[in-house]
Amino acid sequence: MAQAAPLQSIDSLSGVDAKMQALDRLEQLTDELSSEIARHKSNIALKRSIRYWRRGDIVKAGQWALKATDIDGTNAKAFHVLAMALERMGHLHKALVTYERAFELDPEDPELLINLGLTAWNLKLTKGAEQMFRLYIAAKPDSPLGYNNLGSVQCDLGQPEIAIETLKAAINQMPQETILWNSFATVLAEEGRADESLVFYNEAIRLEPGFARAYHNLGYAFQHLGRLEEALENYDKALERSKDPSERRETSHSRSICLIGAGKLEEGFAAYEIRNSERFRSYLHHVIRAPRWNGEPVEDMKLLLVGEQGLGDEFMFANVLPDIVRDLGTHGLLQIAVDPRLVPLFQRSFPDAEVGAYDDKTLIDNDGNKALRLIPFASNGNEPDMWAPMGTALAYYRKQLSDFPHQPFLVPDRARVEDFRLQLDALPGKKVGLCWRSMMLGAKRAKYFSPIEGWGPLLQTKGVSFVNLQYGDCTAEIARAQDAFGIKIHSIEGLDLRDDIDGAAALSAALDLVLSAPTAAAAAAASVGTEVWFLTAGRTWPQLGTEEYPWYAKTKVFSPEKFGNWTELMPRVAASLAEFAG
Repeated sequence: MAQAAPLQSIDSLSGVDAKMQALDRLEQLTDELSSEIARHKSNIALKRSIRYWRRGDIVKAGQWALKATDIDGTNAKAFHVLAMALERMGHLHKALVTYERAFELDPEDPELLINLGLTAWNLKLTKGAEQMFRLYIAAKPDSPLGYNNLGSVQCDLGQPEIAIETLKAAINQMPQETILWNSFATVLAEEGRADESLVFYNEAIRLEPGFARAYHNLGYAFQHLGRLEEALENYDKALERSKDPSERRETSHSRSICLIGAGKLEEGFAAYEIRNSERFRSYLHHVIRAPRWNGEPVEDMKLLLVGEQGLGDEFMFANVLPDIVRDLGTHGLLQIAVDPRLVPLFQRSFPDAEVGAYDDKTLIDNDGNKALRLIPFASNGNEPDMWAPMGTALAYYRKQLSDFPHQPFLVPDRARVEDFRLQLDALPGKKVGLCWRSMMLGAKRAKYFSPIEGWGPLLQTKGVSFVNLQYGDCTAEIARAQDAFGIKIHSIEGLDLRDDIDGAAALSAALDLVLSAPTAAAAAAASVGTEVWFLTAGRTWPQLGTEEYPWYAKTKVFSPEKFGNWTELMPRVAASLAEFAG
């Protein structure tokens, strides 16, 4: 499923290493300056700033650094510490501007290059980050940080082979540097070579047994290999050793997903609430006055549940809504806020609920950029008694597999279903929908999806008519498949599969079967009760430790023995499809 906060490795952003290295150098320079200008107020303020940073009080460190810049607008070291504090507090755009000011004042400081690169990378200015890391390497060829971050950003740019060569050369030069082994392993894991990455993560741990990041990433690799108990063991080791709050949040999130994927639902869904921490990387601030609901009895309550994460997750988490409608009773009211495209489908499915769209905004203020989610229909006198993100309900209503009813929970437009059936009746054989990828297909996500060319064995199955469910512009892909395999993938004229979700759900309900990667199209089809076969690169956490997706009425999961081995998987699915068609 598309997720705003997916499982990820803690790999390349060696921000902690770079910050401490920069801080040591800045303190040394400040001592030298203070000995020359002992009473210089700017440097006195800067030294206080550095002391507060070492104590972990980043806010006061930033305040004293700001005072130092106010006193002396040419104090590059003060601007450097101020930028570091702004970055740590999440004000990335302000941090970037402040780093640039420090660099203007002191272009000979290489630590500014590494921090400029890291901030640019966090802002998705990936090419700029790459250039900063190259400049840092030129200035400090014996430091592992430049090679570490350059290799990792090259991986982000979709250049894994170049990244591997960058890191391999650095390891040959500096074989005792733990972070290089860690990042080399991470590039392999991100490229679907998790089995190969294990050796290199273990070497990083051998070199530095207290290196929490390597334990997290080893857990990440084991999770991709389906070895979930070993993954949990390593996440626990990472938490025991990690002192950085952001790393601890990341590991706690990955561990929660691993628990859920292993079928340890009660513990896993409770731990999954880490995604709602204000300091979590994908935190979304909801503009709602009502208090948060945390599992209190809902009878007679006016309760607002807000869709979250990707569109597929909004479908999947809606599995719990019928239970909540039941428990609210005749005098309670459920308010459901979803993506605007889902409103007609959800309103039809829950006629006693009040369904409306959320509205996402970005607020730019003195605290930086904030992602906001507004609920216009549940405000101005129509506020709920309590509210929660929709996934929060899982911790209270889905504590074990038997809590999943395996029933359709969304109701398609029956008139449109019949209209689509009439159109499909003109096609021979079983009518099978296809969706092969997500629209969010960056370098790191591509490994989870097979290109349409890899679906050849399936597309040549006799007794089947294939119907397109792939949303977004896929005309060229369909044409390539038709030319390569001599088949036709039928499209419903006039149906916008991306924006007319109600229509896509109705079309899915008219089909005999849907074959799909884990996408919103698959979730929509499964939610209305259509049989769906999920084709995954490896075991996925929504399987909850089973061979299906328990959220829905009728599903199967097909995944290869080795992560991402589509060549092995597709003939096996084709054999099952031939049996289904027969």
